[in-house]
Amino acid sequence: MPTARESLLNAAYAALAGQPWSGVRMVDVAAAAGVSRQTLYNEFGSKDGLARALVRREADAYLAGVDGALAGTDAGADPGRRLAAVADWTVRSARTNPLVRAVLTGFWGERLPTPVRVASSTSYIPAQRRADSSLPTPAELLAQVRDRALGALGPGRPKEEAERLARSCEVAVRLALSYVVAPAGVEDPARLVRVALPT
Repeated sequence: MPTARESLLNAAYAALAGQPWSGVRMVDVAAAAGVSRQTLYNEFGSKDGLARALVRREADAYLAGVDGALAGTDAGADPGRRLAAVADWTVRSARTNPLVRAVLTGFWGERLPTPVRVASSTSYIPAQRRADSSLPTPAELLAQVRDRALGALGPGRPKEEAERLARSCEVAVRLALSYVVAPAGVEDPARLVRVALPT
């Protein structure tokens, strides 16, 4: 059974599918989650806090999918094939989840919340909401993907090869993002990554 926090985030995501964020009301989110409005405010502090938590959750789910793509392929497979799986996941995830697409590209449409980055050191923020305050920029998220891929593919490699692999990781994600912002006629970013990157 989901916690009150997860139920509220699920309700907010569902509400966002049917209307722009500006039309999403906190009282409706609380009712859909089956909790009081006070519980919602206790958990997130404000509508902007709810937006930050929602975007953070979707970004974390995307990163978990990156880990899954790296682990889901044959561990002995060449790095190009494993990076192709990350590229495929990136395109599929961004195409089906507008919040993932926004956090990856930095393009926030008028229907989406545009959460403000908050410095947690300026005021007291309960521990549960502190993690919600640090949303990654597209460049920071891309760096996290690159670092995760390098962590999965790079151990035991000589320094020069690891540096080349880090560049390949970034190229793979940037190629995938090109499919997100400018879809191609043939929808196969994984193939392009395999062809473009040396193994």
